[in-house]
Amino acid sequence: MRVLLVEDNVELVSLLKRGLAQSGFDTDSVGTATDAAHVLSTMRYAAIVLDLGLPDDDGLTVLREIRRRGDSTPVLVLTARDGVSDRVTGLREGADDYMAKPFAMEELIARLHALLRRPGNLLGKRLSCGNVELDTEGRQVLVNGALRAFPARETAVLEILLRRSGNVAPKRLFEDHLFGLSGDVGSNAVEVYVHRLRKMLSDSGASVKIHTVRGVGYILADEKAASETAR
Repeated sequence: MRVLLVEDNVELVSLLKRGLAQSGFDTDSVGTATDAAHVLSTMRYAAIVLDLGLPDDDGLTVLREIRRRGDSTPVLVLTARDGVSDRVTGLREGADDYMAKPFAMEELIARLHALLRRPGNLLGKRLSCGNVELDTEGRQVLVNGALRAFPARETAVLEILLRRSGNVAPKRLFEDHLFGLSGDVGSNAVEVYVHRLRKMLSDSGASVKIHTVRGVGYILADEKAASETAR
């Protein structure tokens, strides 16, 4: 899934992007509160890692605006402010967790996964539908208990569908989570990855199928369960 990193320290951004990528996250990054506000007004993320010491404004301003809009995206705050009152203020403004700099990358990754496993959030450690299962941390796909080698983008598409199995996943959601701010989105890019995933699932003996809801998006359904219910 895709994470937004709001941090102006270039070296730290590079370090965080590498660590997040190794744990299966795609990352967009911005270095100012202004850019963060602009991006968050048009895109949705699985989580936000937010530094408070931004060059143009306090990160708390970004946090307040996120919560004012009713956006419940998990926010992990990073800051050099280590006083109890600072942590309390951040949590009261709507932060979900708080880490003081310097920090260990392993702890940040663990805290992100913990946040995203909370009820109502997007990530569970293991997702399943029919005989298909995805380990979201290990990025492993299993069909009928057998490990299958799915490429990263197709795995990301499957993850979005599994999170919303039985419900329509809008095309825009795939564009945001697969491509983010890269701008690398062709007119039929999502369709291409969905087509590839369909074939991989079929070739693997999956009991699930991806259905197209024209003009809206895609829905994953367990065909075996549906046929048994119809009897």
